[in-house]
Amino acid sequence: MINISLVVLLLASCVTQQVPEKVTTIIAEPVVIRVADKNFPSEVLDLTNWKLNTPTDTQTSGKVDEYKQPVLNTFIDANWFHLNNSKDGVVFKANTGGVTTSGSGYPRSELREMINSGNTNASWGSASGIHTMFIEQAITHLPNVKPHIVIGQIHDADHDIVVFRLEKKKLFIDLNGKDGPVLDNNYSLGKHFTVMFKVHDNKVDCYYNDALVYSHNAIFSNAYFKAGAYVQSSCKGTRKVIDESCDAYGEVEIYKLRVEHD
Repeated sequence: MINISLVVLLLASCVTQQVPEKVTTIIAEPVVIRVADKNFPSEVLDLTNWKLNTPTDTQTSGKVDEYKQPVLNTFIDANWFHLNNSKDGVVFKANTGGVTTSGSGYPRSELREMINSGNTNASWGSASGIHTMFIEQAITHLPNVKPHIVIGQIHDADHDIVVFRLEKKKLFIDLNGKDGPVLDNNYSLGKHFTVMFKVHDNKVDCYYNDALVYSHNAIFSNAYFKAGAYVQSSCKGTRKVIDESCDAYGEVEIYKLRVEHD
């Protein structure tokens, strides 16, 4: 007689039990570029939705150079657009003898706001939505004879709406050519500060070092932000300043630049 219990025991011992493998989930650490390893301005500032003008005409003689995405992501110019020595900021430099855009007699090294990953010019209005630009920066050099520079602006299709501007030591808000509130009467070159525009309900709120200092009522459309070094002096042309050297220049370092549209 077959011992049923023995057979069951033998069969059980022959069964190989499948033990599920232990699954280890690996969470990738975010890629962080060390400051010392940074080489391009795009590694300090998010330039996805910007294009750059420099005071040069290497692309087409007589026409200011323009750099768009994706070229802008790896673009650097040792004179006009590069990292600062500590690699925590981007240097924008424009000389008074530089090439100018068709709508201005003054040279610039300046970013112009774009959309769609830098493929389309930004264009928005004051009546709807909330439109914000924040800049942390320092002005590090001014032209000699006329030490004026624009370091952040809102522009529409025809002209600037409101800008942040330095004239010698006076840092203030310029309202389309008219002096607005003074932010600092004794600004010293190299001093870090923040500015911010917040546009909503047909007005522009202007902030300095995180404090609201002025609200400017304005109705406009086809607008966009600009940031960088836009010198307000020239050694030639219709805007020539007597005795201004063509080697004179304005320079700005930008450490943070943020644009939001809600």
